[in-house]
Amino acid sequence: MSGGQRICATVAYCTPAATHLIAVELPPGATLRDAVLASGLLALAPELAADALDLGVFGLRRAATAALRPGDRVEVYRPLAVDPATARRLRVQARRRQRR
Repeated sequence: MSGGQRICATVAYCTPAATHLIAVELPPGATLRDAVLASGLLALAPELAADALDLGVFGLRRAATAALRPGDRVEVYRPLAVDPATARRLRVQARRRQRR
């Protein structure tokens, strides 16, 4: 990649109420964190903390310091509201109550 080319990518963040897909264009050497910061997503979703971003690219978790590649879809993951084991236990309890 020559020095004049820029990296085009997309930053994705979903909530129950909205989906944000924001196109960004950054210089070579940019990181996933740089893409999130450049997208303005932290202003749209203030619940996200810049220092504790949980990120991935196309469904695979990656470090915020990983290099951004052309065409990447940087996904910002929300913390789980309930861990999977607890959610399963609650569903089973609800089904048992319905049977009674």
